[in-house]
Amino acid sequence: MSAVAGTYFEDIEVGTEEVTPALTLTEAHVAVYRGLTGEPNDDPGAIPDLLPLCLSTGLGSRMARPPLVVLAFMGFEWKIHRTLRVGDTIHSHSRAAVKRSMREGGVFMEDHEIIDQHGEVVQSGRLAFLMAKRTAARLSVPTG
Repeated sequence: MSAVAGTYFEDIEVGTEEVTPALTLTEAHVAVYRGLTGEPNDDPGAIPDLLPLCLSTGLGSRMARPPLVVLAFMGFEWKIHRTLRVGDTIHSHSRAAVKRSMREGGVFMEDHEIIDQHGEVVQSGRLAFLMAKRTAARLSVPTG
């Protein structure tokens, strides 16, 4: 039996950049988000501030590389430069910024930007993950 298919800590190279596919923000996205969070709807055309971050994270799963093998989401520093509106189209640009190896995993930090259809950065920040190492995953798989 082999380890889970994915991008492990060892696979990340600092400086590597990636771009996600684009997605147009709709009223349905807003309705689902508000239904889950209970956030009030003060401006029907406005996109809730954290929804683009949530969606851009999901867009990462549509990229050619296998998804990151994340053990824990450790936190983020985030800045919102401009509120998005229903009908705006976003994509993400990320850059592997920092890697710190630990015994059975490693800390990985990614600089992340959300870009609108005009090429403007509308949100940006740094995400921190605790990632699995391939060797640790291989050792923890039962053999029987």
